[in-house]
Amino acid sequence: MYLEIVTPEATLYSGEVESVAVPGVNGEFEMLKDHAPIVSLLKEGHVKVYGDIQLDEEVEDKFTKADKGVWLAINSGTIEMNDDKIIVLAD
Repeated sequence: MYLEIVTPEATLYSGEVESVAVPGVNGEFEMLKDHAPIVSLLKEGHVKVYGDIQLDEEVEDKFTKADKGVWLAINSGTIEMNDDKIIVLAD
């Protein structure tokens, strides 16, 4: 599954992941490979990215390393998943 995390300043991550958990406005939810298409608003919290994540040096400081991946703190945003591609637009 492919993930792209975009902020107004830059694309923070693009690459393959195992799963992604996000803070939806109605609660946290997680997406795995072959998840149904979805579009949702995001609230303040963490985008949790799981898998063998390789971050570029210039954005490493924006992420927190977790047990099996990385977390990114966001204030708000939107997410779209379709055909095993996730796009997170985050503030």
